This record gives sequence, C-alpha cells and structure tokens, in this order.
Amino acid sequence: MTVAFLDLRPCYLELKEEFDEAYLRCMTSGWYVLGQEVEAFEKEFAAYCGVRHCVGVGNGLDALHLIMRGYGIGPGDEVIVPSNTYIATWLAVSYAGAIPVPVEPIEATFNLDPERIEQVITRKTKAIMVVHLYGQPADMDAINAIAKKSGLKVIEDAAQAHGARYKGMRVGGLSDAAGFSFYPGKNLGAIGDGGAITTNDGNLAEKVRTLRNYGSHVKYHNQVKGHNSRLDELQAAFLRVKLKRLDTWNSARAEIARRYLASLATAGNVDLPYVPDYADPVWHLFVVRATDRDRLQKHLEQQGVGTLIHYPIPPHLSGAYRDQGFGRGTFPISEKLGDTVLSLPIWPHMREEEIQIVIAAVGRQI
Repeated sequence: MTVAFLDLRPCYLELKEEFDEAYLRCMTSGWYVLGQEVEAFEKEFAAYCGVRHCVGVGNGLDALHLIMRGYGIGPGDEVIVPSNTYIATWLAVSYAGAIPVPVEPIEATFNLDPERIEQVITRKTKAIMVVHLYGQPADMDAINAIAKKSGLKVIEDAAQAHGARYKGMRVGGLSDAAGFSFYPGKNLGAIGDGGAITTNDGNLAEKVRTLRNYGSHVKYHNQVKGHNSRLDELQAAFLRVKLKRLDTWNSARAEIARRYLASLATAGNVDLPYVPDYADPVWHLFVVRATDRDRLQKHLEQQGVGTLIHYPIPPHLSGAYRDQGFGRGTFPISEKLGDTVLSLPIWPHMREEEIQIVIAAVGRQI
C-alpha cells in the first residue's frame, strides 16, 4: 500500500449528494456572479470566525492585496512580513506597491518572532503581516501590542489556518483584517480557487467590496481603479457545504497529529512540531525537521509514503526578490528551515492502516 501526501477524493465522496444539491441550486438560479450563494457564505464564514464582515474574493493572494489597498498601503510604504513563509505573503505586499521587510521566525514554532519586530520598524512602516504557518497561530497578543504601540495595522495571512484558535479565539478575528485562501488543498478548500477577507472594520469591508468589483458598487459607476476578484457563486455553494464539516475534519487532523507526536517521540531521525500553550492548531501540514532531509524523503518514497517540502526556497532567495539584494546568510533561521523541513501526510480521511504505515516508515532508522 502507498500513502498519498493528500487525497481530495474521499471528501467529494463523503459529500457527493450535498455537492450535487448545491450545484443544482446554483445552476438553476441563473445567477452566477455575486449572488445569493456568495452572500450566504460570507455571512456564515463571518459568524464562524467570530467577526462582523466577510468579503469573498478570487483567491488568497487577492485577499491580502485588497486588504492593503483598502488601508491605503502603497508605494513608499513598508510592511513587515515573515522571512519564513510561502512567497504569496510577500507578493501581496509587492502588488500593493509597498516593500516587504522580512523578520525571522521563532525556530521552534516556524512563526514570526515578536521580539525581532521592533528593530525593523521605521517611519515608513505601515503594517505587520502575520502568517499562521502550517495552521498554527502566531503569538498575536505580543504582535498586536507592538503594532498598537507603533500605530501599525496588523493583517493575518490565515490561508492555512481555517478554524485555528489562539487563546480560545479563532484566527481571522485577531487583527485588523485577515486573508483566507480556499485553494482545494486547504482545510476549507473550494473545488477550484477562491479567497476571502474577514474583519470587524466595516469601512474596510466596504472598500474591499468596491475594489473586488472593478472599483464599483453600481454598474458602470467606477469610483476607484479596482480589480476583478470575485468569489464564484458555484465555489461559494460548495464552500457552504464544506464549512459545516470543517470542525469535524480539523478534529480528525488533530487526532492524526496526536498519533504522530506520540508514536514518533522517540524517533531519532526527526524533530517534531512544537505547539505553544496559546495555540490550538488545525494541522494544515504536519512538518518535521531532519538534518538529512533529502535522504529521509527518499527513504519514505521507497516505503510508499508521499511527502512534500514546505518550503525549500525562502522568498528572499527566490529570483522574484533578487532585486532586494538579499543573499544566502541574510536570514539564517529561515534558510535552515528550508533545508530541513519535510511535510508528512495528514488529511482528515486517512485510514488507520495509512497512519500506521507513515509512523512505521518514519520511525524506521535509515
């Protein structure tokens, strides 16, 4: 037996009848853009995150970008970002015309280190973009305190953290605004692309609603230079079905993570994830570290276990940001993580025998 890194088919099979019903409801409505399905999902997801507003957009990158545009962040401004993240976090800043200013993570949690933030704040700094990497919340109280002291906005990149909690509160409502992705592989994934912002800031929500629709609230009356970034009606209908199962699926992920943590605690070839007391992660990814990561990955492949690396190249070493002049050694913690991290299979429909195969394969010395 082989174990796929991720298999989305069981989700479809579990919900096939409800997906079919949602599809027919949407198709027979005759309204396919910014209709009742999007409006209903926005209300339901806002309630789930514990916020007043949700605005559906085309994808997670657009969600982050439109938040910054809504707050007037643009050319000449700086936004603090994690050095250890997927490049989309940085790209959202760049699309707004601002400059991403990287800060290293806490090595144990992979997330932004609050103690390193103040040293890079300048008069040009306008916001801190926090990533809840791999589905584990960052230390938001510490980060919000720094932002309040310096008059900065805080934006959550919650693309991997649907349903995660920080000190009992769900991500998406821990800052001025949050951006979510509904890419199919996410904990709450569409059957295609999609994204949303969540916020308690009614003014920002209205600005993003305008920006996502060509800068218009009324057809042909374009108030600003906007974008075409709208959550699709059909995807909203499917997301409404999946949202009802999200907590159950997150609990299944947490149980698999518990099994991994308990069974691999004595494995000498990997370092396991660390979860602080303030965090209740949703385990979008289960990321271990190994000194000889490439050898471990090859070993697991031979054992029939699929793995991926999230992420082998930190943004500052990518060709996309060569113009900022960062070289190897600039952000050593992120570079070390890029060289040693390996993601094991973790998805809510994994069978018992698949979980045991992963544990046995990782625990076997190589």
